[in-house]
Amino acid sequence: MSTNIVLCGVGGQGTILASKLIATAAMERGIPVKTAETIGMAQRGGSVFSHVRVGDEAVSPLVGRGKADVIVAFEPAEAVRQLPFLRHGGTVVVSNRPVVPVSSMTGGPAYDLDAIMSYLRAQEESGRIGVLSVVEARRAELELGSAKCLNVVLLGAAARSGTLGLSLEDMRHAVHERVPERFWELNDHALAWG
Repeated sequence: MSTNIVLCGVGGQGTILASKLIATAAMERGIPVKTAETIGMAQRGGSVFSHVRVGDEAVSPLVGRGKADVIVAFEPAEAVRQLPFLRHGGTVVVSNRPVVPVSSMTGGPAYDLDAIMSYLRAQEESGRIGVLSVVEARRAELELGSAKCLNVVLLGAAARSGTLGLSLEDMRHAVHERVPERFWELNDHALAWG
């Protein structure tokens, strides 16, 4: 068995670190893992995504269209953009906080968060998405006292969904392996919050 995971967001949200945390958690359990990411636009707030394949059947790092078991989306529009990768009935864990593109702020097309979230909910109602888990990003930020751990909040929600094939404890060990000790407590709370 293998688990196919697509993580997506925009530059600066911690998408790449999140993929490394999943890979670390899998390796710590002795599970084969392969990863690939696209980071070219990361410095400009552009689209960033990672593919993570966990398990013995993962022979290449890329997840095929319609093969992802779960999409972990740090940004709602990026969830919609990556939706073709999700298998029918797969899980989507998504932050409800938009990152408005520069073009929208300079007179380009407006960002309609309500339309994007309605589209995702309609995909769940149709069965295209099996489980849609929306993370209240602003609430997490207020309760945790930091916006910088949203990536770990989303990983906590994904682990709790059962679709990662990794537990919260696996993820906690990975955080302690990859993140400086001064941030362990905050990230432990973020995992539990998710």
